[in-house]
Amino acid sequence: MRFAAIADVHGNYLALEAVIADIRARGIDEIVDLGDMASGPLDARRTMDALMALDAVHVLGNHDRYLIDRPPEKMGSWDRPAHAQLDASHLDWLRKIPPTRVFRDKVFLCHATPANDQLYWLETVLRDGTVRMASREAIEEVATGITQSLILCGHTHIARAVRLADGRMVVNPGSVGSPGYRDVHPYPHVIEAGTPDARYAILELTRDEWRVTFRHVPYDHQAMAALAGRNGQPELASALAAGWIR
Repeated sequence: MRFAAIADVHGNYLALEAVIADIRARGIDEIVDLGDMASGPLDARRTMDALMALDAVHVLGNHDRYLIDRPPEKMGSWDRPAHAQLDASHLDWLRKIPPTRVFRDKVFLCHATPANDQLYWLETVLRDGTVRMASREAIEEVATGITQSLILCGHTHIARAVRLADGRMVVNPGSVGSPGYRDVHPYPHVIEAGTPDARYAILELTRDEWRVTFRHVPYDHQAMAALAGRNGQPELASALAAGWIR
């Protein structure tokens, strides 16, 4: 069993295109998508058209939910411009996507955590804004009740794999389209990937053990950085240009 996991495209069509090409070049046919597909000041329509045409297994992210559970005037600065690019067919498609799924009986899929699409799972944020890996005890508590040997999540845009005490593995493939962002919950903090590359993961089950390969894929990130800048998001433009927020 071998497949690819993508997450957090955030309307970055060029990054998605590069990642899909890289996946196909490695002979991988099956893809799972962990959500946050369109929201961002980039190319939401083109991204959604590509994802809807892709033969993949999708789960809904928190930003996907924001596009369908509130009026535009209640949306945030990443969701409102994406919503303006989408039509009813895109939104109706999102409404059919579940928040969690099980893939081929062996893999549990969610966006952030199984019960909450906005919480960090593998990371924790300290009061001073430091972002660090969560404790194994905290990670395992969230995984209680999940019987699948592989658990996939996204949301924090940080590529990471954690092996639990019982042998299960939790993997975040990193973000396809957004290598950095600023947030205020639970405390003000910044996430920075350190490179502008598009990220995804390859998962392979060999002799009852999961192996993960993280892929960093170059693409025309400067074009997307320029688009973010034109659309009034200088911090995202910085992250797209360099992987850092300045």
